[in-house]
Amino acid sequence: MDSINKFKAAVACCVAALTALWGWFGWFVVALCACMLLDYAIGSAAAVKNGEWSSKVAREGLWHKLSIIVAVAAACILDLVVGMVVNNIPSVELPFVYSALFAPLVIAWYILTELGSILENTGKLGAPQPAWFKKAIAAIQSGVDSAGDKIIQNDDK
Repeated sequence: MDSINKFKAAVACCVAALTALWGWFGWFVVALCACMLLDYAIGSAAAVKNGEWSSKVAREGLWHKLSIIVAVAAACILDLVVGMVVNNIPSVELPFVYSALFAPLVIAWYILTELGSILENTGKLGAPQPAWFKKAIAAIQSGVDSAGDKIIQNDDK
């Protein structure tokens, strides 16, 4: 029992240190990476199970994952540029300190997309598909889309 408590303490220390280093945003990125890895693994397993595995399709899946990483990087750069403008130009004032807006929305959208794909792939493996889970993912993704649309609409005014 003592070794289990030591292990738990070590894990808690590591998580606390990483949280201090990354903050909430880092864990958001970790969640996206975990979803992408799980989606690729489950999708490959489903393809093998159904006799549909193809190295070309697997390679296309990896390119797709790379494009997600590039899109997230672009959103991070956009947040950096907007933050520099908003926080360093005296004529541009907000009632708060700008840190991030676009990257969290992009990451949330991709996490939800990956979760939908994971659910689809588990169905191909034979797991039952709860309709409410699909609806929940779609509803949350719609909310993220609406938040992004509101940002753009406010910029157009």
